[in-house]
Amino acid sequence: MKKLLLPFFLLGTIAMIVVMAKTGAILKTPEAPNGILNLEFAYNTAKTTPIINSWAGISSTDVITAAKNNTYWDFLFLFFYAGFLFLACKKIAAKTSGSFSKAGKLIAKGALWAGFLDILENSGMLLTISNNGSNTIALCTTIISIIKWALAIIAVLYMLTGLLALAFRKR
Repeated sequence: MKKLLLPFFLLGTIAMIVVMAKTGAILKTPEAPNGILNLEFAYNTAKTTPIINSWAGISSTDVITAAKNNTYWDFLFLFFYAGFLFLACKKIAAKTSGSFSKAGKLIAKGALWAGFLDILENSGMLLTISNNGSNTIALCTTIISIIKWALAIIAVLYMLTGLLALAFRKR
């Protein structure tokens, strides 16, 4: 059963990337060319308001509802990507030694923190999308997002570096 955890989280991550891309496609506007990502990094109401207004201004469908739904889907996505990165980094750390192994154990925990921070980020974005945002919420959401992305990117880089190191060691 334990052997199936990593593939389970990998497949869930891939499936959720597809879901997030499809549900978030409508959120790409001139004011938000990167869709929901632009809201993640909008650090004040002067930045969030044009994004929300651009979504509210699309009359063909309820884009605000799509933004909320995309954010709700992200709660499931964070479960899969954080679990995958945690397990992958932990596994690589177990197959290596020394400081690289120690770093991997710490980075694996960082991947779980990225998932937790994503919950906070999503909460901030949902407040903003629901017109309950403020400069403080926007700034906190952005800071949390930056930390989350840093932790996730570090985990991905560790995973890729570890896979390369393990592949070269086998040769």
